[in-house]
Amino acid sequence: MPNLEMAGALSVSPVTEPILSGRVGPQGLSVAWTGLHPSEMFWRQLRFAEFEVSELSLSSLLIAVDRGDTRWLALPVFTTREFFHTRILVRSDAGIDRPEDLAGKRVGVPEYQQTAALWSRGVLQHEFGVAPADMRWFMERPPERSHGGATGFEPPEGVELSYIPPETDIGHMLVEGELDATLLYLADRNLVDRSRLDLESDPRVRPLFPDRLAEGVRYHHKTGVLPVNHCVAIRRDVAEAHPWVVLNLYSMFVAAKEELYGRLRGALRPFQTVGWLPGDSPVTSGDPLPYGIRGQRHVLETLASYSYEQGLTKKPVPPEEVFAPPTLDL
Repeated sequence: MPNLEMAGALSVSPVTEPILSGRVGPQGLSVAWTGLHPSEMFWRQLRFAEFEVSELSLSSLLIAVDRGDTRWLALPVFTTREFFHTRILVRSDAGIDRPEDLAGKRVGVPEYQQTAALWSRGVLQHEFGVAPADMRWFMERPPERSHGGATGFEPPEGVELSYIPPETDIGHMLVEGELDATLLYLADRNLVDRSRLDLESDPRVRPLFPDRLAEGVRYHHKTGVLPVNHCVAIRRDVAEAHPWVVLNLYSMFVAAKEELYGRLRGALRPFQTVGWLPGDSPVTSGDPLPYGIRGQRHVLETLASYSYEQGLTKKPVPPEEVFAPPTLDL
């Protein structure tokens, strides 16, 4: 049987590098891979469906499925994990010393519905008592360049949201005092995000959580959740025409992860290149990037509950409505 030819897109990371480089590939498939920044990749997929397989925003996929868009089937391959709320930045003079101080503040976000923002708002509400409606939101991406523009996004009831004018961005608004904080800051060059300022050494801006590791470990020990951000999605028409493709692709991602771990084995901190958590952290004592649904159902259901609670979906969308049937027992 000749190889099935497909086009695919992945973000560039240690866990995808074996695939993008061609060292690891799927059986029976010939995939032309493109390495893309996630912001651009998700916009292109949700609006134009350019690739048969790609990473995709879990939050946007939940919203799309909830609204009847069934073009995609997800694979339980989670290429990025992070405690996203620990990336919140605040102005040094905004009087924000604790997460609770965000109430009443002007908060920037690249995209309101993006998964990192969804996780951060959920943690702020459940851990610190600050609900989304307690803040004033300023979104950088305009509808035509946003993921929400392809899923029919409207600000949820009770949420005050303004679009940042095209002549400025989150970075400039932060340093000029027009924002008090930002939930996430993306300055990487791509076709969607427009912030470019380097805020790392700017004394006007500082992290809300000075010790990100300590806060991440605290949250994980309390909840058991290590948040997922991206999944891998295949076009439904391809999966239905060639059912064997689903598990062949899944096996490829597992092999790529194992190849990475094999190269890192023996290092002093073997998992530090996978994410921001050091290898000797209690959170990464096992597999820092577990795939599959069985062991991750609590994480996926927590994300779905946040999406419903925050008014992005009409119900908590279960994994069975999102992931390809052959993967549900993995």
